[in-house]
Amino acid sequence: MKARKVEKLKPARSLDENAARTIRVRLEELRSFAPAALEVDNSREQHDMRIAAKRLRYVLEATEFCFGKPGQTARRRARDLQDVLGELHDCDVMLPRVEGHLAELRSGAAGEVRERAGDADDVDPTLAARTRHRTAYRGLEVLAVYLEARRALLFDRFRDLWAAQERLGTWDALDRAATRVLREAKERRKAARRAEAAERELIEAERIRREAAERVRAAAAELAQAQGPTRLSGPGNLGVGGTSETQS
Repeated sequence: MKARKVEKLKPARSLDENAARTIRVRLEELRSFAPAALEVDNSREQHDMRIAAKRLRYVLEATEFCFGKPGQTARRRARDLQDVLGELHDCDVMLPRVEGHLAELRSGAAGEVRERAGDADDVDPTLAARTRHRTAYRGLEVLAVYLEARRALLFDRFRDLWAAQERLGTWDALDRAATRVLREAKERRKAARRAEAAERELIEAERIRREAAERVRAAAAELAQAQGPTRLSGPGNLGVGGTSETQS
């Protein structure tokens, strides 16, 4: 089963945000299999749900600290699901093999009995009781019965486990925790953008202040140059073309 793609994962973003995005996809993936997997004969969906539980568990093993207690609880329950569905899958794999081997033995024994019957008008039932693998049938039949019974027990355990987690809100709590992480990460990004904008405004204001101060200095210098040197008037100074007072 191909894993669902997680959108908007970015290396520059925080671990908790990327983890929350991944968790929400893996959790949705897990829950999507439940309706079909809870039907007893849907072994394919049960197998896919086991893989989905494994993926969720592996992500939580590395990131559960980002989600507090809901992350820890969900990781444990995902492991429980993976275990029981794994054992269920083992029965689904083993039972057809046993039944196939049993069919092969029956087919071989039937050929053996037919050969021993020779040209007889009918098959003597005692011939079937003397086939080479007659004792193997009972063992394989017992094993098949055991596997069927164990599969039924494991399915009941899986169904009860899933129902209990839905009732306890295990998956809802994890989803809320992931949603909270994403909301807080979004607010942090907004705050960071506001801080960056404020810093840019401060830099621009400082640039404008420096330019204004430079213009003031330039204007003052220009004014001083236009006025030229300043002359002082007083008792010891004469105006242009004046004469000094003669002593008597």
